[in-house]
Amino acid sequence: MHYETAPAKINLTLDTLFKRNDGYHEVSMVMTTVDLNDHLSFEKRTDKKIVIETDNQFVPTNRRNLAYQAAELMMKRYNISTGVTIHIDKHIPIAAGLAGGSADAAATFRGINAIYELGIELDELAELSAELGSDIPFCVYGGTALATGRGEMIERLPSPPHGWVVLAKPKISVSTKTIYSALKPGKNKPASNEMKRAIIDGNYDSIIRLLKNDLEEVTVKKYPEVKKLVENMRDSGADGAMMSGSGPTVFGICKKERQANHVYNAIKGCCSEVYRIRLLG
Repeated sequence: MHYETAPAKINLTLDTLFKRNDGYHEVSMVMTTVDLNDHLSFEKRTDKKIVIETDNQFVPTNRRNLAYQAAELMMKRYNISTGVTIHIDKHIPIAAGLAGGSADAAATFRGINAIYELGIELDELAELSAELGSDIPFCVYGGTALATGRGEMIERLPSPPHGWVVLAKPKISVSTKTIYSALKPGKNKPASNEMKRAIIDGNYDSIIRLLKNDLEEVTVKKYPEVKKLVENMRDSGADGAMMSGSGPTVFGICKKERQANHVYNAIKGCCSEVYRIRLLG
């Protein structure tokens, strides 16, 4: 049996630069992991099956699950002749803009590598994982990184300064595809390179000032409750607040724990899924 932790991520920046010929958007984004984790365990089987077990009724246990697809890809690529049982203990909200599915897939690439003692470097796993999804290479490494291309080209960065994050997910589901299709890329000044510099310098105030997500203005038009949540976070004392990914989850960053507690208690009244966690990176 082998265990892996799959942390959620938040976007500190998400710049959409232009629509590519392959249909994807060229992006530049700084992402960092937070202390909200799924836990996965991996066990070899004697047959050739991939079996996903979970207590969460909303997590698919078939090919629709990215962890299943990751296991399948590993088995094909590295000629593994037996199967695996993957148990997913789910804590990251689903369809939330926190890359929960991608984090589980990334943990699966690492987990299969470990139980079959393949000895594959993370760089190779990250490259392979890009075949399944743009957020997965970042999740293979974890930590903090600048991601470019369609999100699969990773430049690792130091951790941001210590801080607290309050995450809140409204009771709506947002389709990433729908948000991207309504987007006009390239109309906002990119912030990712400046954010990269602020993180390298450990400049907390600049990190807060540079928070930017091009998808936010598209999502808030369709879902005004997301905008209200961002405003509530700021009004409750978060140093900075923004939507993560394509939403609908909103996060507020606080330097001090006392401040985070205050924001958490204020937001808990208007949103059922609220988490107060450490910024990891």
